[in-house]
Formats: sequence, C-alpha cells, structure tokens
Amino acid sequence: MGAASGDELYFAQIPVGEMANLAYLVGSRATREAVVVDPAWSVDALLDRAEADGMRVVGALVTHYHQDHVGGALFGYEIEGLKRLLERRPVPIHVQAREALGVRRVTGVSEGDLARHDPGDVVELGGVRIALLHTPGHTPGSQCFLVSAPGRPDALVSGDTLFLGSCGRVDLPGSDPRAMYESLSALGRLPDETLLYPGHLYAPKASSTMGEQKRTNPYLRVARLDDFLAFLGA
Repeated sequence: MGAASGDELYFAQIPVGEMANLAYLVGSRATREAVVVDPAWSVDALLDRAEADGMRVVGALVTHYHQDHVGGALFGYEIEGLKRLLERRPVPIHVQAREALGVRRVTGVSEGDLARHDPGDVVELGGVRIALLHTPGHTPGSQCFLVSAPGRPDALVSGDTLFLGSCGRVDLPGSDPRAMYESLSALGRLPDETLLYPGHLYAPKASSTMGEQKRTNPYLRVARLDDFLAFLGA
C-alpha cells in the first residue's frame, strides 16, 4: 500500500525472519505515531525503519501468540520478539484477551505489559482506525486488524488466519477448524475492494484484495461447514 502525497495513512509491509514472516508498521502521518504488528524478528530494524520514516512507535499489535509472531524459542531459534521491543520501547502490547496467557507464556512478558482487548475494540492513531477483529481458528485468540483511513480502501492485516490462496493451520494445539470456518465466513463478508496483507509470504505476491481471494481462494469458496471440514480432512 503506497502512500500518496498528503495521505494520512502510514503503512509499511516488511519481510522479516527465517519463516517468511511479514511484519507491518501502521500509523498516522498527521500524528507521526505508529504501531508495529507482530514484532518477532528483526525488532531493531523495524524500530529503525519507523524512525527513519519520521514515525514514533507507540504500541504493538499481536495477531496471535505463536513464537514466530511474538518471539520465544521455536525450532532451534531464539526469537527476540516482544522482550526486545520492550527493552527499546516500553509500549503497550495489544492482544486479544483469550491470547494473553499464551503471549505471556512464550515470551516472558508480564501482564502489565499487555493491553487486553475484546472483539471489536478499536485502536486510533489520528484519523487512522484499526479495528481488532477476533478470528479464532488458528489459535483461540487470533485476531485480524482492519485498517481504515480517509480516502483509502480498508486494509486487512490477517496474520495467520487468511493467506493468499490458503488459510492458517488448524491441526495445532488450540486450533479449531470449525472456528476457522466461522472466521473465514466473517472475513468473506468484507467488501471486495478491501486490501489483504497476510502474516506470511506464502504466495508469489505479498498482497491481494478480498475480491480476488473470494474468487480464487478455495478456503473462502466453501459454502458449508461440512464441506469445509471435509476439504480440510478434519
């Protein structure tokens, strides 16, 4: 999502880490404030990018508690994540309430570092609104972020709920294929022009639209729960 001259929205998609992760910086050019989405890998580089762009990071948004999105030990990697972020910027970590325990367990951050949220809560930075959409399935407290700004189509930062051409895994501890079906059905009701920015680069390109995904993503095209479960082999 490029930023036109005079556009309030600040939005940067940044490839990071060893697992094809995509982190994001989202903010208001009017207030020069931004939040960082899923700061697990390359935390210093993310903060330095924001600073180079004239932005001040005032918070972090977490899509879910897996280590490649928040930090911790995973597959032989020690991912710096939220602990490193808080060393450099003591900012609130915005998490879905059902995900708070998992975030604390894998990262070691304290309860006082977290800002717990309910479905539909909104984080505002100037005229930029970020709606926190509870989308369980991959994990119980997975959430997506619907970014709205004047004069721009909405953008969905979808974490590991929805990818280009696929969806997040539902065979992991805490995952739920039935909840994933309901979450994808809800996302499928977003307008076609909504821009889609996933949590991993698992496709030849890094973004899409909801309209394109409704036409081409088989996980959004399944109309019935039974068919969805059969498609997953669940």
